[in-house]
Parts: sequence; structure tokens; C-alpha cells
Amino acid sequence: MRLQKRLAQIGTLFLLVFTAGTTGFMAVEGWPFFDALYMTTITLSTVGFQEVHPLSTGGRLVAMALILGGTGSLLYGLSMVAAFIIEGELRELLGKRRMEKGLERLHAHVIVCGAGETGKHVVEELLKTRTPCVVIEQNLDRLKHREKLGSAPIIEGDATDAAVLSRARIAVARGLITTLPSDKDNLFVILTARELNPTLRIVSRAIEDDSPAKLRKAGADAVVSANQIGGLRLASELIRPHVVSFLDTMLREAHRVLRIEEAEVMQGSPVIGKTLGALDLANRVGLVVIAKRRGATGEFVYNPTASTPLDAGDFLIVCGEPTQLEALRDILAKG
Repeated sequence: MRLQKRLAQIGTLFLLVFTAGTTGFMAVEGWPFFDALYMTTITLSTVGFQEVHPLSTGGRLVAMALILGGTGSLLYGLSMVAAFIIEGELRELLGKRRMEKGLERLHAHVIVCGAGETGKHVVEELLKTRTPCVVIEQNLDRLKHREKLGSAPIIEGDATDAAVLSRARIAVARGLITTLPSDKDNLFVILTARELNPTLRIVSRAIEDDSPAKLRKAGADAVVSANQIGGLRLASELIRPHVVSFLDTMLREAHRVLRIEEAEVMQGSPVIGKTLGALDLANRVGLVVIAKRRGATGEFVYNPTASTPLDAGDFLIVCGEPTQLEALRDILAKG
């Protein structure tokens, strides 16, 4: 839009200068339109051709005004276009270098394939929760909400291409989310990503009702069906509106990022064998444990008591802010 506006302004300036010069020669010298336009053109271009007719004193004054004012205006307009183009190219070059450096620093990040209507919400949530991520989008020209992708690096390319995924540093990534508009494309992304990183956690969007099973078979760890989620949300709005309102408010608060998160008790952690009461998380980091997932069996213990012990591989489900979660993970790692 900036370039279009600048070009429109310069085009208007050119038109005004040529109109003024042509009109001046026609009025002062009484020349026909084409002769006046020709004289204006050779005067502004400074090529030095001979006048079409001898100039009177008034005609010379018009020529002098064109040389001093019109030529200067045209040169200014052309320089502004050149500066805008050079500035744009320089900005693009610096942007690419900045993105490449950002990609080099990525580790344990999330790759988001597709920056459409679904992908933009995924990226917004990752940025809010301070989760490093990179976006792969095949056609950046179609993006109408690029500003909502924030500081996330954006790679233009086909997410089903192994070279593009490798550029997104899939080998050291934490996970991949594919939100492409076609189940077939999502399936190809899953197959390619699983081959490049067998331990990667992959979450896929599903469009058709029979696609989740196929996507899981291809290697997806989890599949989200837009139709299923939408149906559950509609029912919840009717049955439990206050719960839905609570969760919506928690997710959309502008001044506070509050989420239900998880933290793992890693092997060798000094808190293994201790109880939740001994950790005193409520006073130390301001968190209340909602549930514990047993690492050995995968079962959930809801509303665990202070006497609940912690074992390697357990996951604590808590509700809190990103800084509180970082503090919790620090406690689980160091005691």
C-alpha cells in the first residue's frame, strides 16, 4: 500500500508538471497541443533538441520555469521511487538475514505448517505462552494477517518438502502442528516429518470425519477435528455456559496469560519420592495442582492431596502463568 500510494503521488506530480508546461506554451505562444506537449517533453528531459517554433520572451519564461521547477520536481519524484525500491530491497535483505539467524538459534521449538485462519491462532497461542516457533507457508502473498504472526520466523515453501522442513530445523524441533486445508497435504507432511524426526510430537488438523484414523496411522500423535471440536463447543455453550465463559476469559485476557499447563518430573529429579505437600507449590510459586498423571500407568489423579507422592515420569497439571510454570519446572529439576 505504501508503494502504491507513493507511485500515485509521483504520477500526479508528473501529470501536473506536464499539464502546466503544455498549457503554458499553448497560452503564451498559441501553439497547438502536440507542439506544446513536445516542447514540454524535450525541456523536462533536457535532451537539447531544437524548438519546434521560435520562442518569444514569454515562451522563454515558460521554458525557464519548467527547467527550474518542473525538472527539479521530476528528479525529486524519480529519486523518491528509487529510494523506496532500494530501501525495500535492503529491508527485505536484512529481514531475510535476521530470519536466518533466528532459525539458527531455534531449538526445542514448534513448527507450524500453514498460516491460514487456523494457523494464525496456533501461532498467537504459542507466542503468548513463550513457546518458540517457526511458520511454513507456501504463499505469503495470500496472508492478510501477517502481523498476527508476530516475531515468529516465516519460511515460504511447501511443508511436504523435506528440504523445507529441514530448513525449519526439524531435527531439533520439539513438535510440529500441521493446519493445511487438505487432509491429503497434512498426511504428506506427517509422513515426511516422521521420517526426518522419529521422536517428534506431531499434531494434525483433520477436515473429513474419516481422516483422523488415517492421519494417526501415518504418524500423527494427536488429531484435532474441527467439526468435532465445534460440535462439542456448541453443546457446552448450552449445557455449561459458565464453565465455557471461564475458560474463554482465561484464554483471552489481554493483560494476563493464564493457562492450564503441564510439567514433567524427569528421571533423576531431586523431588522424586517427595509429596506435593513437601514441595509447598502454592506458597513457593502460587500454583495449585489440578491433577497428576502417573508416568507408570498413564492414569490421572484428580485433585491430588498434599500426601500424593511424586515419581519419575509423572506429569503435574496446573493452572498458572508462563513465569509460574518456569518456576515450577525449575523446582522439579533442582528441588
